[in-house]
Amino acid sequence: MRSGKIFSTNIDVRFSDLDALGHVNNAVFFTYFEEGRKKFSQKYFEVSNPSDFRFIMAHTRCNYLKPLLFVDKVTLHMWVKDIGTKSFAFEYKLVHQSDPSIVYATGESVQVCYDYRKNQSIFVSDEIREKLTAYLKP
Repeated sequence: MRSGKIFSTNIDVRFSDLDALGHVNNAVFFTYFEEGRKKFSQKYFEVSNPSDFRFIMAHTRCNYLKPLLFVDKVTLHMWVKDIGTKSFAFEYKLVHQSDPSIVYATGESVQVCYDYRKNQSIFVSDEIREKLTAYLKP
């Protein structure tokens, strides 16, 4: 059943994330999305080691909406856009912690379930599908 839950995690802006203009570098936004996927996977897929990941990245994109500065306190919201037979997609929204109407970026990623030993894609398991479905946007 779709509940449309949103997974949220605070993101710390590090000094090393900044570019020469004092903004968070565009490539770092993908690292923030990755941090969200990592924390989601640790919580719901019981991932504790890199070898525990059961998917591989197929696509990712980011829409930059507002410069993000070192002093900004941000939260990443993410949810499941859709679940296919072998893949699933996350959507992301990076917002100000105290004012979520301030949106710094939005994005999307597509993950393909993958068997690294066999080096091939696999079907989304019933267990993963069930956990993802709770975060599926209605």
